[in-house]
Amino acid sequence: MALLQVENLTKNFNDTQVLKGVSFELEKGEVLTIIGSSGSGKTTLLRCLNFLEVASGGKILVNGEVIFPAKKQMKNNLTFGLVFQSFNLFPQYTALQNVTLAMDLTFQNSLKEKKIRGFAFKKAVKENKAINDITAKQLLERVGLADKMQNYPCELSGGQQQRVAIARALALSPDILCFDEPTSALDPELTGEVLKVIKSLKEEGRTMIIVTHEMDFAKNVSDKVIFMADGVIEEEGTPIQVFDNPLSEKTKAFLSKGEF
Repeated sequence: MALLQVENLTKNFNDTQVLKGVSFELEKGEVLTIIGSSGSGKTTLLRCLNFLEVASGGKILVNGEVIFPAKKQMKNNLTFGLVFQSFNLFPQYTALQNVTLAMDLTFQNSLKEKKIRGFAFKKAVKENKAINDITAKQLLERVGLADKMQNYPCELSGGQQQRVAIARALALSPDILCFDEPTSALDPELTGEVLKVIKSLKEEGRTMIIVTHEMDFAKNVSDKVIFMADGVIEEEGTPIQVFDNPLSEKTKAFLSKGEF
């Protein structure tokens, strides 16, 4: 059984249909890259998977369980982690604090759900905070930022900020890690350091969905490639199939014109 199954997913914004019935599967440990021109629906698809947008129709299943449409509202969805195009770090927090924030809040919410209050609450939060700090430090070391933990975002380069964002996304141990154009806001000389981290995550066996305009990177890191056009999957296959032997005329035109 596939880890992720997306069935006939649609998304409308008023009278505009952005996703027109998208279906695909992703196995555990696979890397899926989504390519396509601006406006093809790539980012909207990622946002629907991460519940930043609510799809208009279709199904999303994880390990065979339907998570959309959900029978009841989900309080937390830790299936997906998203690394944004523009980092979205909190400027008032250090790199370390940016990584620990979600872990801290998730733990505090779990205590509240269990109706733990007063001294017991404060003690549990303090003990868990020490654990979360260790985890965050390990993650920042993992992305090559051991010497930047106490720096604020304004003191970091774009590539360093994006690596903090990757560590933050990893902090809650999502089943599927998603990247939305992770290098598009970076200068060319900073792109390599982010792509290196993503490639190392593949080597660890992470399951990932990557929206990118870096075609050479997509060709080298992907197990599957999807080419989207006009809100549908125009072509899907291995990197060799899609990049070297495309069947669709739209795919051929996209790759030959360098529309990415």
